[in-house]
Amino acid sequence: MKIALIGASGFVGSAVLAELLSRGHDVSALVSRPERIAPASGLTVTKVDAYDANSVATAVAGHDVVISAFNPGWDKADIQALFLRGHEAIVAGIKLAGVARFIEVGGAGSLFVAPGMQLIDTPHFPAEWKEGALGAREALRRLQGETALDWAFVSPPAMLAPGERSGRYRLGADDLLMAGEQPAGISVADLAVAIVDEAEQARHQRRRFTVASVD
Repeated sequence: MKIALIGASGFVGSAVLAELLSRGHDVSALVSRPERIAPASGLTVTKVDAYDANSVATAVAGHDVVISAFNPGWDKADIQALFLRGHEAIVAGIKLAGVARFIEVGGAGSLFVAPGMQLIDTPHFPAEWKEGALGAREALRRLQGETALDWAFVSPPAMLAPGERSGRYRLGADDLLMAGEQPAGISVADLAVAIVDEAEQARHQRRRFTVASVD
C-alpha cells in the first residue's frame, strides 16, 4: 500500500514508520524536520506544515491511507489548541486530496473507566498530560461527526512505553483496558503493530479502538 504518515519522527510515529517499512509498504513520512528521518528503501520524506490544509493535501494526494501520529510537543503550553488546530488542518487536507481512509492516533484520556466517567476526568489523571489529553478528546469528538472520511481513532492504553515487539495485542473499544486491578500497558512497538494492522485490514470504520498487551 501507499501510506502517508504524519508525525513520523515522534515517539509513536517512528515506531509506526519502522513497522510500515518492515512490511514493505511504500511510505511517505510527512514531518516538519526531514533531517530527523534516516533514508530507507521504500521511504520518501517530505517537509509538511501540519497546520496548513493545503500543505497536507499536496503531500497526501494519491495515497491509500493517511496515518496521523501528529503531536505539537508536550512542552507546548498551548498544546490543546495546537493539537486541535493540527487535527482540523489534517482532516481538511485529507478531504481536499480525496483520500478516503484516515487513522488518527490519540490518547488514553478519553477512554471510559466507569459509565459516564473518562480517565481524564478522574482525580489521579496526571496534570502534566491533561492539556494534550483534552485536545485529543475533542479531536475524537469532532471526528465522530465526520461522515466524509472512513476514519479510525486509536487510543493507546494508560501505560505506553518503549519495549520489544511481540507482535501480539488485545483489542478494546471505548473502555480503558486493565491488567487485573491495574491499568494495562503496551510497548510502542506493539502499538505500531496494531496501527499498521488497522491500515491493512480496516477493522474499525468510523470507530475508536484501543489496544493493550496480552500479558
